[in-house]
Amino acid sequence: MSPNAPQAARDTQSSSRMTLFSFAGAVTISASSSAPTPLYHLYQQAFHLSAPMITMIFGAYAFALLASLLTFGALSDYLGRKPLILLSLILNAAALAIFLAASSGETLIVARVVQGLATGIAFPTFGATILDTDRNRGPLLNSITAFLGLTIGSLAAGLLVSYAPLPLHLIYLVLMVATLIEILALAAMPETVSPRAGALAAMRPRLAVPRHALPMLIRVTPVNVASWALGGFYLSLMPSLVGTAIGIASPFVGAAVVATLMLSATVSAIVSRKVAPRLAIARGSVILVGGVLVTLAGIGGEMVTALFAGTAIAGFGFGSIFGSILRLILPMAEAHQRAGLFSAFLVESYLAFAIPAILAGMAAPGIGLSSTAIVYGGAVVVLTLISLAAMRTGLTDGSASTR
Repeated sequence: MSPNAPQAARDTQSSSRMTLFSFAGAVTISASSSAPTPLYHLYQQAFHLSAPMITMIFGAYAFALLASLLTFGALSDYLGRKPLILLSLILNAAALAIFLAASSGETLIVARVVQGLATGIAFPTFGATILDTDRNRGPLLNSITAFLGLTIGSLAAGLLVSYAPLPLHLIYLVLMVATLIEILALAAMPETVSPRAGALAAMRPRLAVPRHALPMLIRVTPVNVASWALGGFYLSLMPSLVGTAIGIASPFVGAAVVATLMLSATVSAIVSRKVAPRLAIARGSVILVGGVLVTLAGIGGEMVTALFAGTAIAGFGFGSIFGSILRLILPMAEAHQRAGLFSAFLVESYLAFAIPAILAGMAAPGIGLSSTAIVYGGAVVVLTLISLAAMRTGLTDGSASTR
């Protein structure tokens, strides 16, 4: 046996431990971000909030996240992963504490701002750490952390709100315990990058995209925008749509619709990993369009079954698109560029996630939630078809070779 074998084994175990910790941490942060979604309808009743106010609360999270990505997104490439992981977990715990004490729409905005800051630090840092410790499976793991967390957060919140005591508080207590456990566990985790100079310069708001990765990022932008815009609508307005337009008052059903989208996306990201990413994006675009059309039929006809079916189909397209994009662009970055590139991609994704949903919330009081959903879904379909046509040549050329 080589004298270096024991050390190599320890290094492998240490890397595997950090991969698992980072995956769990990213899922917890994502679950925390979706936990308020099933509660929005209750917040509307308890705090007398309008639909525009709900989307303002949602938008506060998204824009705080974007600001955090632009300033802190690449910082772990310079200071190390662990200090930024610790900061994100502390901020997440603070946000959960504010939710527990919330008594107005303004308090919810503050909670969502703090939560957005935590998420903007956490996602690129955890994502880069996963790639540091598992280059082969890293893109796949990164493609499902957000979807898995969003599924767990929305579904768990819906269950606890509907069937457990303390409907406005219990989900946050559960997530607080998970976050505190991860803060304690971080002390036993290894650092994966060496600190280097340039941290202050890295905090200047900018998009740190490696030059050789930029053409591919531009090519996949339109379809990425379409899919994340759909996700933004589900996480901001879908529970209210189920409650008012479809006529089902149970918070669990609204949460289950959101969870269906995200769970389907999670499964899709796993299933499509063996398909060449460019081909998977093209197929995912077609599936996304089909799912949105079925969903719109369910909304128009007040058919809950069609709503769930369309959501599952659309989620499958969403997951295939998102996971395949990550498989294309993340391996293009070197170790010291990973957090920066992941941050830039998340900035694009969350702009698409937030702005259309906010506009929809502003339009809803005037034209109604059902009409807003139909117009919104139609726009997603049109954008996806335009994107598919514009990308056709790029997606089919060499589609079988890029894996």
